[in-house]
Amino acid sequence: MDAEVPVNHYRTIWISDVHLGTRGCKAEALLDFLRFTECETLYLVGDIVDGWALKRSWFWAQSHNDVVQKVLRKARKGTKVVYIPGNHDEALRNYVEMQFGDISILDEAIHETADGKRFLVLHGDQFDGVVRYAKWLAHLGDWAYNTMIRVNHWYNEGRRLLGYPYWSLSQYLKAKVKNAVEFISRFELAVANEARKRNVDGVICGHIHQAEMRDIDGILYCNDGDWVESCTALVEHFDGSLEILHWAEIRQLFGWQPSRQPMPLVMSR
Repeated sequence: MDAEVPVNHYRTIWISDVHLGTRGCKAEALLDFLRFTECETLYLVGDIVDGWALKRSWFWAQSHNDVVQKVLRKARKGTKVVYIPGNHDEALRNYVEMQFGDISILDEAIHETADGKRFLVLHGDQFDGVVRYAKWLAHLGDWAYNTMIRVNHWYNEGRRLLGYPYWSLSQYLKAKVKNAVEFISRFELAVANEARKRNVDGVICGHIHQAEMRDIDGILYCNDGDWVESCTALVEHFDGSLEILHWAEIRQLFGWQPSRQPMPLVMSR
């Protein structure tokens, strides 16, 4: 463990959209994050394992296995771990209200912060009309997204060799393409409205791979982002305040750079 990098302690951490089982997963960055952070409660807010991708073609790198083992180790040592499945790991929704290896599986949760605010915690795919009503289109979009991630990976390999920082193609497109911006806006409003119906102070979700924390008509909307591109997490400090951590940027301050994508343990088709 790097001597110059302190272990940061938080009351709560939320991560989502890790997509273990895909080549785009930044498992090494997540493992680094898990090594240098501790918390009382860890929420896994869906799409931690990508069942859709694993059905198409098996891919499981050693770093993916290391992430799973690290989370299990945290749970054994006393961290309360809550797994809220998403659409890519929806098979786990058959086991809601059950516990596996000190990890609780819940469909959603209400989290109360240290300063007494209540937050609805859920993945968010139920507010995505494409996922709910046109699943074939969601799978097609998922394929296109993964293709873009692969292109972006090799583009950034070139940037890394030239000494340039990481640049996200999909984040750029989301910001520039009108339909993507409108989709994100509608999603955020729908999730915030659900929190308002539940009479809570805010909502914490994932799904759209867009880290964000902002007030929407009195509801604090929080999205913890993803570990495919942005490498972000939402954390609660011990005074109840919330913050989005951009881990790759934080670690670059210490001179850390993600290594090349690791070779898979097994790969077929």
